[in-house]
This record gives sequence, structure tokens and C-alpha cells, in this order.
Amino acid sequence: MTDIPLNAVSNVVSNSSNAPVTSIAWVGIILLVAFFLLIAIVAVKRMFSRVNLRGLTVEQIRHQWEEIEQISSQSKMGAKMAIVEADKLLDAVLKSMAMPGQTLGERLKFACYKYADLKRVWFAHRLRNQLVHETTFEIGDRDARAAVAEYKRALKTLHVL
Repeated sequence: MTDIPLNAVSNVVSNSSNAPVTSIAWVGIILLVAFFLLIAIVAVKRMFSRVNLRGLTVEQIRHQWEEIEQISSQSKMGAKMAIVEADKLLDAVLKSMAMPGQTLGERLKFACYKYADLKRVWFAHRLRNQLVHETTFEIGDRDARAAVAEYKRALKTLHVL
């Protein structure tokens, strides 16, 4: 057998025992950095998804929406009133977001450039206009529910519900 100097054996042992420790440390550091990066991304996303409302709070909007949903489920007349009130609420939200325009239609046209999904609410807005301006217009339950659902979707698109 060959004699190996004792200090050579201790160097091999010490180098092999430090290697796993340093690689584990690096993995821990990488995981920690990834965790903080993920938190930063979520915080930035939330910051930019918040809507700047002037004169309205999200709590007020949610409270009004709850009342609209209660009204819509009461009767056919309640469904009509809910559509009109939901239209008013959407208009108030767009106004508070400083969307330009004299009418909800004008504000919606402008808002659709930033929020493309708002194009879907035009169905509900036209239905509201028929309810208000045409005295003989009758609305079906299905259309009323669809209109209220579109207003809800629009408010969610605007990040206020």
C-alpha cells in the first residue's frame, strides 16, 4: 500500500464537505431572490391595476352594485330599474375616472380604447336607451339578466368590483 500524506487526505475531505454546503447556500440565495422578485411583481401589478377614482370609493361602488343586484331579482320592473341604475353607476365610474365626453356613450367610446372588453357593454347600454326612450319596449327576463351581467363585467374590467 502507498502511504498518502495526512494533509492531502484532510484537503480532499475538507473540499468535498464544503462543496455541498456552498451549493445549498447558492440554491437558498436564488430561491430567496426569486421569492422577493415575485413579491415585487405582484405589488407593481396591484399598483397599476388600481383605478384612480375621483369622488367615488370602491366601497361605495360595491354597495351600489349590491343594491342593483337585489333590485334586479325582485320583479320585471325591478330588472328594468336595475338596468337603468347599473347604467348610471357605470357612467359615474367613468366620470370619476375622468373619461372625456358629455354622455355615457361618448365616455364609453373613449374608454374602449384603454379597456377593449368594454365593447361588450354596448348591448346593455342600447337596451337601457330603449327602456328609457321607447314607451312600448318590453324586455325579456333573459335579456335583462344578460344586461345586468354585462354591466357587472364592465365594472370588473374597470377594477372597481
